[in-house]
Amino acid sequence: MTLTWKTGGILLGMVFLAAVLLVKPIGVSTQFVIADGIIADAVNPDFITRTDEGGYTSDNAYMAKSNGKYAKHAANPLNYSFVFVLAMMAGAAISSFLRGGVKGDEKTMPQIWRQNFGNSAAKRCAAAFAGGFIIVFGARLAGGCTSGHMMSGLMQTSISGYLFTLGAFGAGIPVAMMLYKRAEG
Repeated sequence: MTLTWKTGGILLGMVFLAAVLLVKPIGVSTQFVIADGIIADAVNPDFITRTDEGGYTSDNAYMAKSNGKYAKHAANPLNYSFVFVLAMMAGAAISSFLRGGVKGDEKTMPQIWRQNFGNSAAKRCAAAFAGGFIIVFGARLAGGCTSGHMMSGLMQTSISGYLFTLGAFGAGIPVAMMLYKRAEG
């Protein structure tokens, strides 16, 4: 069975709707901050400390904000949001494996990528990593990611969700047009 982008979009929308209705809106960029907190606390055990009231805090202002909410999640990472991010990564790895992995051949490398950048799987992985880093960096600057602002935000008719979506597409479309000068076909 071949999954089309339309079917995938409908399935993704159903998952987001179920998450919003059953648990909470999906947003994942904060979990990168939590991962940083976990690593920092492993290197420096005094990074996250318990408060007298039984909560958590940190000398790091970002981890301590919201009454130590981020410090608490870094100290106890087995929560819905962090496990959700791990499951997303596992799902992506499984999907890649089932589709044959990233080999740089005609089966797995999109034609438009090959036309513009060649068959190097290493170059494609480096570009994907760099793009992902830019997205996560921008997400933290914006106070949320595409999942939280765009997907969950639009479902909740959030003004910030609409503004973020306009900005993302307003920047993404011209950049894609510059990067992919040669048309597929």
